[in-house]
Parts: sequence; C-alpha cells; structure tokens
Amino acid sequence: QVQLVESGGGLVQVGDSLKLSCAASGGTIGNWMMTWFRQAPGKNREAVSAISWDGGITRYIDSVHGRFTISRDNAKNTIYLQMNSLKPEDTAVYYCAASRTQYSGTWYYERNYRDWGPGTQVTVSS
Repeated sequence: QVQLVESGGGLVQVGDSLKLSCAASGGTIGNWMMTWFRQAPGKNREAVSAISWDGGITRYIDSVHGRFTISRDNAKNTIYLQMNSLKPEDTAVYYCAASRTQYSGTWYYERNYRDWGPGTQVTVSS
C-alpha cells in the first residue's frame, strides 16, 4: 500500500493561483495513473484531473480545463496540480489517489483507486 500526502492548500483570493503536491511513500507510483479529486462542502467527491503513468495522457473536467494543469515527477514520486484563475466554486478539500493501472478511460470513477491521501483544504474567497 502506498501512503499519499497532499500539501499546498490554503486560503486565496479569486483569481489567485495555488500549486498542490501529492507525495507518495512506501512504494512507487511511477507505474500508475494518478488523479486529483475534490469534495466541496455538502457535495459528493468528484474527479478533477488525471495523469497517466508516464504523463503522456492528462484529463480534466470541463470546469477546470484551461485553468488547472496536472503533472508528475516520477523520480520524486510526486504529482502536482497547478491551479490558476481560482474561483469560489473551486473551494473544496483536494485529494490525490493512486490507481493500479497505467491509464483508464474511466479515470473519474473512484472504484479505480486503491490509495488515497487525507486531503488538503483549498478555500477561494471572493
């Protein structure tokens, strides 16, 4: 089992940027698709962005496309989420999750993921 820890969250203003990190330990994530999820208050958790094992494929939900960028550094066993032009609706707890597949077209399903981090809070104030 891989342990995941997110960092980089915080309180920002509308239009600001944040870069989240997800560091893995206890095993390598270099062979697996990784995904960022988020859960806003009173809402279900939703997938935000995924990256294939080698970074060659990235996916985003429509609401963040063009504003968020997912990346990974397998040498550091870490993935990132650069979030620009933040909006109040981006306020949520952000989680990273590790699959056991190199990539899946159904990346947005939670059932694809075995390991989860505890999350990091992102709050966008207007």
